[in-house]
Amino acid sequence: MRIAMVSTEEFGTGQRVHVAGLAAALAHRGHAVTVYTRRERPHLPARDRTDLGYDVVRLPAGPPLRIDEDETVPHLGRLAELLGREWRDFRPDVVHAHGWMSGLASVLARHHGTPVVQTYHGLGGSVRRSKGERLVGREVAGVTAMSSGELPALTHEGIDRSRISVVPTGVDVQMFTPWGRRARRGARRRVVAVRTPGPDSGLVDLVRVLPHLDDVELLITGGPRKQQNARDGELRRLRALAARAGVADRLVFTGGVSRARTIALLRSSDVAVCAPRREPVGRFSLEAMACGVPVVATAVDALADSVVDRVTGLHVPPARPRLLARVLSGLLGDDVLRQEFGVAGRDRASARYSWDRIAADIVRAYGQAGAHS
Repeated sequence: MRIAMVSTEEFGTGQRVHVAGLAAALAHRGHAVTVYTRRERPHLPARDRTDLGYDVVRLPAGPPLRIDEDETVPHLGRLAELLGREWRDFRPDVVHAHGWMSGLASVLARHHGTPVVQTYHGLGGSVRRSKGERLVGREVAGVTAMSSGELPALTHEGIDRSRISVVPTGVDVQMFTPWGRRARRGARRRVVAVRTPGPDSGLVDLVRVLPHLDDVELLITGGPRKQQNARDGELRRLRALAARAGVADRLVFTGGVSRARTIALLRSSDVAVCAPRREPVGRFSLEAMACGVPVVATAVDALADSVVDRVTGLHVPPARPRLLARVLSGLLGDDVLRQEFGVAGRDRASARYSWDRIAADIVRAYGQAGAHS
């Protein structure tokens, strides 16, 4: 198939990781994949063939720099116009839009008979976004939910269940493995978590848990580079909370690190914790499982699907720090159970969440969307 993927953001987001992984897996299966994005860096070429076999087209819709959602919306008409021109010369068999703004531009640009498939990468957040999501949902041929927990919200918005497929994100199981270099660590046991944007990350709960875990360090990765941490208001608040609890020496922020460094940190960890109140994608849990690390996760959204309770890890309710502390303490004290969860997690990541499996699922979703177009 000729597949056009549209993503308004090329750099620095989890959405970018998903688009790149999916595009590469589809290209590996023999499909012709082009990712269309808004130009964010003026020095990069307008058209580029990646080493992973898919093309990238960067369109001059708005200023050539990273801008936020409010600043991007006024340029969606121009993006749709440029996409329409591209698709007159190279008509795709299917358009796959990532994020509601990409969906709106794709719907405006599509040609008669070309189905558009929409992946939202999380729902809601603002009145304008919710309106845009509803509009796109009514116009596209199909929607891919990233977890079963997303289904009620989509059907509530009036999207027929027959037009929805559940296709989660994937993980590179050749890169994220239990075997290879591990980050250095001391004698303390290590719990690792990832920083996600927004107030629902659950990091405050994790810092509150730390005083109840003896001889354990909490490593939080992600966010801005380490040299920018001093200017980060959220990190200052978390550090202050840790200082008041007397555990500042056991709380470590790595900042944004490379994938190789992330893998080394995961391999060096005893447990990975994902404790947000909302998590539409759940990529970090998959990376930990692929590295053979047991996961303690709040049973929300994508995490409820990826982490199988008492098989690959343990579920806890969100916003229950005392219960989270008891669960973590018990798991950290049971070497055999951690090993069992780690082996099962690796097996599940490989069987269900490899990019090749996700690509096969998305091709079926494209076929279903074609039947509805």
